Amino acid sequence: MAAITAAQPRSSKTESYVDNKRKEDIRQANINAARAVADAVRTSLGPKGMDKMISTANGEVIITNDGATILNKMEVLQPAAKMLVDLSKSQDAAAGDGTTTVVVIAGALLKQCLSLLSHGIHPTVISDSLHKASIKAVDVLTAMAVPLELSDRESLNKSASTSLNSKVVSQYSTLLAPLAVDSVLSVVDPEKPDLVDLRDIKIVKKLGGTVDDTELVKGLVFDKKASHAAGGPTRMENAKIAVIQFQISPPKTDIEQSIVVSDYTQMDRILKEERNYILGMIKKIKATGCNVLLIQKSILRDAVTDLSLHYLAKAKIMVVKDVERDEIEFITKTLNCLPISNIEHFRAEKLGHADLVEEVSLGDGKIVKVTEIKNMGRTTTVLVRGSNQLVIDEAERSLHDALCVVRCLVNKRFLIAGGGAPEIELSRQLGAWSKVLHGMEGYCVRSFAEALEVIPYTLAENAGLNPIAIVTELRNRHAQGEINAGINVRKGQITNILEENVVQPLLVSTSAITLATECVRMILKIDDIVNVRHTPRKRTNRDLAIVSAVIAL
Repeated sequence: MAAITAAQPRSSKTESYVDNKRKEDIRQANINAARAVADAVRTSLGPKGMDKMISTANGEVIITNDGATILNKMEVLQPAAKMLVDLSKSQDAAAGDGTTTVVVIAGALLKQCLSLLSHGIHPTVISDSLHKASIKAVDVLTAMAVPLELSDRESLNKSASTSLNSKVVSQYSTLLAPLAVDSVLSVVDPEKPDLVDLRDIKIVKKLGGTVDDTELVKGLVFDKKASHAAGGPTRMENAKIAVIQFQISPPKTDIEQSIVVSDYTQMDRILKEERNYILGMIKKIKATGCNVLLIQKSILRDAVTDLSLHYLAKAKIMVVKDVERDEIEFITKTLNCLPISNIEHFRAEKLGHADLVEEVSLGDGKIVKVTEIKNMGRTTTVLVRGSNQLVIDEAERSLHDALCVVRCLVNKRFLIAGGGAPEIELSRQLGAWSKVLHGMEGYCVRSFAEALEVIPYTLAENAGLNPIAIVTELRNRHAQGEINAGINVRKGQITNILEENVVQPLLVSTSAITLATECVRMILKIDDIVNVRHTPRKRTNRDLAIVSAVIAL
């Protein structure tokens, strides 16, 4: 009895009960929320994937199977699930394609992590093992890749076509793929051959016709008509083009005030001064030889008035007004001219030159085309047509993905097979490597390898095939050394996917693996969520003094 009473007061500072249940619950909640997002887009993976119809609060309807667009429009509230939306955006910025793939891989990795956590493996051990596995995976993919030259236009077309085959507008891939290749190659700078800025390719959407009418324009296209007021010209040969950022209208006072004129003679004098002011500006413009004016949209006052348009028409100057501010940089780069911000700076050397500027009727509207530009900058314009707005928007998104694929090949000139072939090969090689590793690392790498099988499994599932039979056969073919064996969803069987021209840039696959692993590691490391409430700022004496002064006024 004495021994028992002696044992009761004994306590050690190192021995304390720590409740890990909350941490486990939060980690599990985060993983489940992120997996729910991945499952939402999983059905839209691959050429036979389903499309999503997105209805926004303002009544806008979007039909797409682009992962980045779907996730971007989803209202995700859970913080960990938002990380998967950001993951898709990162893939879109890094590679432009594979936005659905990266989210599906992240979801599969999280599922495997949940299993490893339930077996008692520490999150840090899992995280470090995933990092090692992703580095090894990139090495394996690089070893599988086939080098490419930019002069090999056929391979570039195949790669762009593979990207378009999983889109709503896949039937137009034979037209859009070469168009995307031509667009990117035309803006590649020989001094910086590895860099492509997609802002140098402008996509103009115009309702009417079909996607077949989409064309590449070596010049500029404005989705607006030329000004017809007072019978101004709508076609100009040997054009001298000025991009102006000032207003050709009577000046206003700097402060808001009204002027009362009670005498008719004074009123006539004001109108005469306005006419002289505008006439003086137009004479200066005409003196430089300028015959086409591109006028930036003004937020202060009207950029042009009826009177100024009348005088410009008399001077035989073609006018395109309301040019958006963010288009000015592209226009000046294309025309190889300088924007003019003041009439005093209007000089002949700041003008751009083109053989033809004309207004063209297109569908139920009109556009202005500027072609055969002299000393044209490295830019190009794509005019996208479509029977309705939904088709045009999806064609633009699909074309953007194809442009990004070609950009990837310019940056990193390696091609890799598609159709789930690289993922199965990765799974096989990482599975073999996991047997060499010791301890927990081996288990974690094996789980990483198993997670990668989700891509061929989903491709087969979305194509209506038997996923288990297909993936088993695919493993068998890869074990026999056929590293390019993949799922041919059109034939419903496994073939050499390189011979079927289903190829993608190496950068898309390596970027997807690396970014998905990074995101999963970050979610694993979170063990608590802290909500910070916004506390109102205390009012200072200065704030009170300002309020008192306002009340007094």
